[in-house]
Amino acid sequence: MQPIRTSTKISIFNLPLASWVGITFFLLILVWFYGFYPAYMGNSQSAAYWLQSAWNEENDYEHGWMIPVLSIYMLWHMAQRLKDKLQATGSLHGLWAVALGALLCVLAVRTQQGRVAVGALPFLLMGMVWCYWGWRTALASAFPCFFLWLSIPLPGFQQATVGLQLLATQGAHWGAGLLGVETIVDGTNISSATGNWDAYSVAGGCSGIRSLMALLMISIAWAYLADKLALWKRVILGLSAIPLAIVANAFRVASIFVCAEYINSAFAGKTWHDWSGLLFFFPASLVGLMLLHGLLAGELPFLKKRRVVIRRNTQPAKEEKQ
Repeated sequence: MQPIRTSTKISIFNLPLASWVGITFFLLILVWFYGFYPAYMGNSQSAAYWLQSAWNEENDYEHGWMIPVLSIYMLWHMAQRLKDKLQATGSLHGLWAVALGALLCVLAVRTQQGRVAVGALPFLLMGMVWCYWGWRTALASAFPCFFLWLSIPLPGFQQATVGLQLLATQGAHWGAGLLGVETIVDGTNISSATGNWDAYSVAGGCSGIRSLMALLMISIAWAYLADKLALWKRVILGLSAIPLAIVANAFRVASIFVCAEYINSAFAGKTWHDWSGLLFFFPASLVGLMLLHGLLAGELPFLKKRRVVIRRNTQPAKEEKQ
């Protein structure tokens, strides 16, 4: 009789002690380089400090701190979902990704560009995963790692506010008209056709670019976590933030004109303008994402097919009484 061969799976969470020591040492180097090494802004800021200071209102990236949190959660979700399928089969081929990340770090230090340093971080993380857990695990962790790129403010991106301002102005004019408020549009200025309130200017802050970037972050993370959907449906769900943000922001601006027309112009221009994004824009956008997810998944009530259950009588018919 031939002996029975058995194969043993090594979980990605059960690495030898030496491997965990190597991972810890690698992470400590990353923490030192990104958190404490002053190589940017005239050798006065670390990469982490530069990134944190770039998450400001001027760059429309006040939501930036949420991106690393979501990235860590997506990595945890990936590990929990695939922990029984992935094996700890490391490969030194992962050093190629580490070398590319290290090269970008050297370039970042030489040019004092914090964006390049942050852009190198996903390559370093993926290379480490590849070395210890194999290329399959590295491929599965690619999206959560490169999701960190959304945290990098792009230079000159605020120039897109001009086009968004015009879209918000025209959309608000159309939305206010649907609600019975007649307005006059002059560029990015909107005034009352009846003269009930002074003209409002749709400035850069009302263009919706800040809300667009925040909603894009949420929709992309939402699409990744919706792993039961097909890939093309997840792409549609992730990119749906663009039309949702434009439409929701147009109606948010239109609500200011409606409030000025029927309630009070001072209240509309100050209180409702400051709070409408939190009370109107994000709830409307999130509801839109939920409805789209339900539509793509076929979980909306009107999409579910009714099941008709036919019960058959298996009991023998009773004999007729004579």
